[in-house]
Amino acid sequence: MVGLSAEPDQLDPTTSSSSLTRNVMSAICEKLYDLDASGRIVPQLATQLPTISRDGLTVTIPVRTGVVFADGTPFNANAVRTSLQRDFTMKTSQRTTEMGPIKSIEATDATHVVLHYKRPFAPITAALADRAGMVMSPAALAAKGDNFGNSPVCVGPFKFVNRVPQTSITVKRDPLYYDAAHVHLDTITYRIMTDANIRAANLRSGDIQVADTISPQDVDALAKDPNLKVLQSGFLGYRGITFNTGNVDGAGTPPKTINTPIADSRVRAAFGYSVDRKTLVNTVFNNWFEPACSPIAPTTPYASAASNACPAFNPKRSLQLLKEAGVHVPLKVTLTVANSQDELRYAQALQASVAEGGFDLRIVPVEYATSLDVRKRGGFELMQIGWSGRIDPDANTSSFLATSASSNYGGFSSAQLDDLLSRAAQITDTAQRATLYGQAVQLIQRENPIVYLYRMRNITVYSTRVAGVEVYSDGLVRLGKAAFVSQQKG
Repeated sequence: MVGLSAEPDQLDPTTSSSSLTRNVMSAICEKLYDLDASGRIVPQLATQLPTISRDGLTVTIPVRTGVVFADGTPFNANAVRTSLQRDFTMKTSQRTTEMGPIKSIEATDATHVVLHYKRPFAPITAALADRAGMVMSPAALAAKGDNFGNSPVCVGPFKFVNRVPQTSITVKRDPLYYDAAHVHLDTITYRIMTDANIRAANLRSGDIQVADTISPQDVDALAKDPNLKVLQSGFLGYRGITFNTGNVDGAGTPPKTINTPIADSRVRAAFGYSVDRKTLVNTVFNNWFEPACSPIAPTTPYASAASNACPAFNPKRSLQLLKEAGVHVPLKVTLTVANSQDELRYAQALQASVAEGGFDLRIVPVEYATSLDVRKRGGFELMQIGWSGRIDPDANTSSFLATSASSNYGGFSSAQLDDLLSRAAQITDTAQRATLYGQAVQLIQRENPIVYLYRMRNITVYSTRVAGVEVYSDGLVRLGKAAFVSQQKG
């Protein structure tokens, strides 16, 4: 039994936007590439890293042979092409921006897929190490179409069994999996347990053996329990406040004018100056998390002094900017936030912090699943949104801030930022890319379409009865190699 901290959205690699979905999908949908424990990209359903032409416009991916999907249909290059084409062209796809400026996709033979680009796109390998690289059964896609996520079929150590909305998702060992001999669990049931206290209590009682995320309020006590182990790793993502500056018709559509005070960049900058990041994160999260002011994780090779820079808490400057913008103080703004204990606790502390800077912050809690819909359709003024992060910074920036990108929930648009992000994605030199992302962060901190708040740690707790649970920097709880230490199975 695995305790999930919220209900995932549809189990469809193409349309999913929930980090919780990735945890379930990792058990049933393998990818072309994966991350190892060191954060390096390694082949999974591909046989080696892509070959990229000298001009950067042709990317050739060799894929495995002798593999079948959970429905028994063959895995081959044409199946890969079908999934990638769906990711790139489907109207409701969340993967389109991640895949870059693709011109065409072809299967040149049974074992090679070739991506042709309009211009070079260096982040593609990293993108294929996450949901864009999950390969779906073409037979299942043909039969189920847009409803694929109701009963997904992929290649993985487990296969989908059923889902009880708001309660559980069950998968079972797939005997057709190419490495089935090394899969030890018969079934995994993911139980939806939104209350952090309940997840902790169920770990102690043994009713669940793994919890995907643990609140910093509970981790110290759980770490002292001799029957439990704590896994923690760095975090590539962030939590931040997204401002709705142009999302009228839904994320991914052309932005439109929204006539509210937050449309003024001075007001958004004022909000940023009102956030006492260090005090908030230490008080709310018991020093487990870290302040964040940027989408670029400081532990990655793409970080720089510019991307690590953090505007100081300065409520006097905030009040000055609000006066320059001509707004009445205190300015009433509404923050939509998922109603988990940690998210609400932070929002309430934030409310007091920004009050010093002239903001009257109204908090609107919503269920996590509801929040996914709210952010897509733009039904918010300010929204506390998290991102689990990716190894390549393009996925932490372009998807959320490039004009009309699929996850640009705030509807932000800047031709200058678009140009910086596009240029950064076209080159392979790490130092050059770091410089461009540093410049992008400087622009983001001037415009503040997102005010970055803090960077979590991936904290997973599991029973000593279980071995082989793995959590890497991408935050995925990997259970493909997990097993009960005793002879019991579950």
